[in-house]
Amino acid sequence: MNLLHGVGDFFSLDIGTNSMRIVQLLGDEKHGWTLSKYAYVPIDAKLTSDQSEVGRKRLGEAIMGAVEQAGIKTKNVAVGLPASKTFTSVVETDTLPKKELAKSFKYEMDKYVPMPMNEAKADYIILGPSPNDPAKTEVLVSSVDKSYVETAMETIEKAGLNIIAMEPEPLAMARSLAIPGAMDACLVVDFGEKSTDLVVVYKDQPRLVRSIPGGFGSFVQTLSTGLGVRADQARQFILKFGLAEDKIEGQVFKILSRPLETYASELTKSVRFFQTNYLNGKVGGIILSGYAGLIPLFAEYIEAKTNIPTMKGNPWQSVRTTPEQQRVLAPVASEFAVAIGLSERSND
Repeated sequence: MNLLHGVGDFFSLDIGTNSMRIVQLLGDEKHGWTLSKYAYVPIDAKLTSDQSEVGRKRLGEAIMGAVEQAGIKTKNVAVGLPASKTFTSVVETDTLPKKELAKSFKYEMDKYVPMPMNEAKADYIILGPSPNDPAKTEVLVSSVDKSYVETAMETIEKAGLNIIAMEPEPLAMARSLAIPGAMDACLVVDFGEKSTDLVVVYKDQPRLVRSIPGGFGSFVQTLSTGLGVRADQARQFILKFGLAEDKIEGQVFKILSRPLETYASELTKSVRFFQTNYLNGKVGGIILSGYAGLIPLFAEYIEAKTNIPTMKGNPWQSVRTTPEQQRVLAPVASEFAVAIGLSERSND
């Protein structure tokens, strides 16, 4: 099992807080992708948090049920790792011939992994020459707690699948949402249930990866308390009325104004940090995913606060689908960014 690399015929598995997504694509990056198999299965949030033997067995059964629903035959799977469980960073090292660099970096990884190497699983990808200094090479390093990943592997492999790769979800998400060949950098934002993943993509490579706590669930709780309504009602209000100031007297916007300010501030900090470290890099756009792409007027709010053009992301931008697939997927299409990104991995 590799943390970042994977080869051969496989499908992707993205287990979220409230749903599970499965995707199998045909094709490649050069000739384009075609959607072959897929499944979207709602799940109880308690199921993914239950680490008992019975709970993990039930999760495994749910995974295999989704695989069967999708009609997938291969047992090989690439799995997403939550950003909260991983550490990912981009570092610079002296430029060497590729084989020498790979050999030397393998023995220097402990410098970049924030935990003892015997407690971690770590991997790296050589990104190429640094945009700042041609004499340096940038390398993306990612690590995850060994005990966590071994438990996840055991759950999935006991269900009868073969894990060929595990990848941090922000990297997969950015792969499907970033616009290939863009001259300027873009900030890809996934507003999840419990946290927000941020990736700055520059010259088709991730250059900054971070996760900030507090997701859509915290917005729901704030509004629930402020309006004195149930959490499910608060959730519906946000998704229906969004940040419109002419709907229900603008109460959603007023009550969420403080967390919204904090949220926009974090995006601005990420942009400023990137542009400080990449002097010729300009963030020319913000791409929203997850709940950020579902809340009405959220994109307009972020654009006004950051002064950066902001748009809803389309994880299907490089994937051919049939009209029937589009019809079935329409209500949940925006939730597939990680699953598609995992399936768009290179097999080289």
